[in-house]
Amino acid sequence: MKTKSNNIFQDMALWRRALRDALYKMDPREQRRNVVMFIVWIGAALVTCTLLRHATAFNIQITLWLWFTVLFANWAEALAEGRGKAQADALRKTRSKTVAHRMNGDKIETVPAADLRAGDMVVCEAGDVIPADGEVVEGIATVDESAITGESAPVIRESGGDRSAVTGGTRVISDRIEVRVTSQPGHSFLDRMIALIESAKRQKTPNEIALSVVLISLTVLFILVVATLPAFARYSELAANQPGASVTSIAVLVSLLVCLMPTTIGGLLSAIGIGGMDQMMRNNVLAMSGRAVEAAGDVDVMLLDKTGTITLGNRMATAFIPVSGIEESALADVAQLASLADETPEGRSIAILAKERYGLRGREVAAPHARFVQFSARTRMSGVDFVDSEGKVTCSIRKGAAEAMRQYVEKMGGLYPTTVAAAVEQISRSGGTPIVVADCGRILGIVHLKDVVKGGIRERFAKLRKMGIRTIMITGDNPLTAAAIAAEAGVDDFMAEAKPEDKLDLIRKEQAKGHLVAMIGDGTNDSPALAQSDVGVAMHSGTQAAREAGNMVDLDSNPTKLLEIVEIGKQILMTRGALTTFSFANDVAKYFAILPAMFSTLYAVRGGPGPLSKLNVMHLHSPESAILSAVVFNALIIVSLIPLALKGVKYRPIGASALLIRNMVIYGLGGLIAPFIGIKLVDMLLVALGLV
Repeated sequence: MKTKSNNIFQDMALWRRALRDALYKMDPREQRRNVVMFIVWIGAALVTCTLLRHATAFNIQITLWLWFTVLFANWAEALAEGRGKAQADALRKTRSKTVAHRMNGDKIETVPAADLRAGDMVVCEAGDVIPADGEVVEGIATVDESAITGESAPVIRESGGDRSAVTGGTRVISDRIEVRVTSQPGHSFLDRMIALIESAKRQKTPNEIALSVVLISLTVLFILVVATLPAFARYSELAANQPGASVTSIAVLVSLLVCLMPTTIGGLLSAIGIGGMDQMMRNNVLAMSGRAVEAAGDVDVMLLDKTGTITLGNRMATAFIPVSGIEESALADVAQLASLADETPEGRSIAILAKERYGLRGREVAAPHARFVQFSARTRMSGVDFVDSEGKVTCSIRKGAAEAMRQYVEKMGGLYPTTVAAAVEQISRSGGTPIVVADCGRILGIVHLKDVVKGGIRERFAKLRKMGIRTIMITGDNPLTAAAIAAEAGVDDFMAEAKPEDKLDLIRKEQAKGHLVAMIGDGTNDSPALAQSDVGVAMHSGTQAAREAGNMVDLDSNPTKLLEIVEIGKQILMTRGALTTFSFANDVAKYFAILPAMFSTLYAVRGGPGPLSKLNVMHLHSPESAILSAVVFNALIIVSLIPLALKGVKYRPIGASALLIRNMVIYGLGGLIAPFIGIKLVDMLLVALGLV
């Protein structure tokens, strides 16, 4: 999904497609969706009609440039939509006439993928294209999801976990899985992606609606101002006894209206919004609506899971800490035996550390001499029971969570030393996880597990803090471990021993205080919180329930992507504000170009220039060149700002007041100065070419 270049002007096919779509948008039924540009369209049509009576070179040029203004605004929107449509075409190519191996009782029948319905069971083996969205209910396989995510590295999909969701159009590389179909035809994840990307009628966000109301209000105000100008001009001409001294033709009045209206932001507003969703897609994030993108820019509270987001995600054994009188090698030996039935990454890391430190390897402890006790979340322990010929347990080896081991040892009649309790507390405070090891009811020592905080994460949280965002780490760890990790990572707050309902309650409390909350998740247990949060980012590798609950899907399944999402959201808000400031400041210069030209000879003495000509601070060549130069600049400025509208204004994590001052200086002052220079240059060019 990721594109190789962000430069829209490097793709000629995109240019041609956008130009074709821009011409199609000239249809008034399409144009009326943008009120500001629809007024420009009406003005251009009105001036075109006047050519039947006054087909002068000036009127013809004004007419052409008014139509160009509408065309350029359409082109900006078409370019933004065009990039999304190109991505939709790429996704559509991933869909083919695939067949499905549907399970029908004990039989497997081959049917077209289009015949599948939610609830059907299908079998997918190596080389098969997964025919529809679903959940793996049996088996484990590696899946190539490059058609969706753009990443060539295969991923693991297995039953019974948070990585059980599969997407139609992806390909199984190895092994065999049974999949329960979860989507109806036409409603798959791929179908929704295509519809969202190429949807031309994107729903406006609340901020866009509010800004549109302001733009329409200003447009109506300028219409009233321009409509009353002929009457004032006629009165002034009669009072000065100078009939015909002012220039108030239809072409001039429409030119004045178009230049005073906020046409720059009016023409680019839709492109900015579409560009925001496009930027999300370029970062492999599927935003379900423009509202979600905008909400990301307003987020001020961020909830992040510890594992995989703040830390690397795998707690690894780093040290063996024996009690007094026990050799470290003896502790490592027993800890390895107790971990043979533990298939978790933590259990495997203990066995690996024992082998690396002391050369210990697995031994023959098969039945009938031993019974393995597998690790379970309920007991939080694993180990081996050694039995005699009669099946009686002679000795038990266990390793597990500190509290579970304390209860186990005391139940066996053993003692839980205070030195072990102190070591457990110390490891927890340092951010590690203590695993206590016991042999025949006697505590031998502790294995220190540690989940490493990601490099640079502290700096990223400091950056978010500068943005005004408070970060909250969510973890199932005990409070001591959670506090240590939170301090090392630099988050603002944390929630320990969190359950799904705790996350939901926390989000609701923050929202009740007026905060906008973002969170990221991948499991079914995250679904309520994802649905409740203002910005809920679901992992593409997660469950179907999580993807349905969130308003964004991260195709890379990268938990830290939430930080980029917030930056993109803020960048879109900044871009809209910056170009709005530039547009309003822009109108001031055009005022000084057209109005003096319209009334330059009014109240003139002996045929010379009138007093209003002193407002011609740019010293434009003539009234006609001044008006035409302003109209040409007004059209060209839309084209020149298209890359900025689509790419966005670069966001910097500085304070709100500093950000406001910076934008006012760059885009306010810049928008005020640029037209004076631009209009003067256009005026000089028109004169040099003999067009005025």
